[in-house]
Amino acid sequence: MAIKYSNKINKIRTFALSLVFIGILIMYIGIFFRGNAIIMTISMIIGFLAVISSTVVYFFIGMLSTRAVPVQCPSCDKHTKVLGRVDACMHCNQPLTVDKDLEGLDFDENYNRKSSKT
Repeated sequence: MAIKYSNKINKIRTFALSLVFIGILIMYIGIFFRGNAIIMTISMIIGFLAVISSTVVYFFIGMLSTRAVPVQCPSCDKHTKVLGRVDACMHCNQPLTVDKDLEGLDFDENYNRKSSKT
């Protein structure tokens, strides 16, 4: 059974994109309550806050990706960014590490925690 790894930057970007769609869906549901101004207003505000929070998340991941280490994936030979000690390739999901102590060990995302020992 093959284990599917995914890149941390892509996970956060997917979360931000889902916030946009969830916010638009909440605002769209508010249109059905045009007769009740309070429910419509509350749903519009909640949807708007979800879209604004996605902007904050996109800004956060943009700032975080500037600290990521750019590497070339040995499997697909494309450039990718590694956040933390271990991460996966953005293109082929190959497990990657920038820590020489972790080379050859099984891939575990817990290596990124400070309490993790090799």
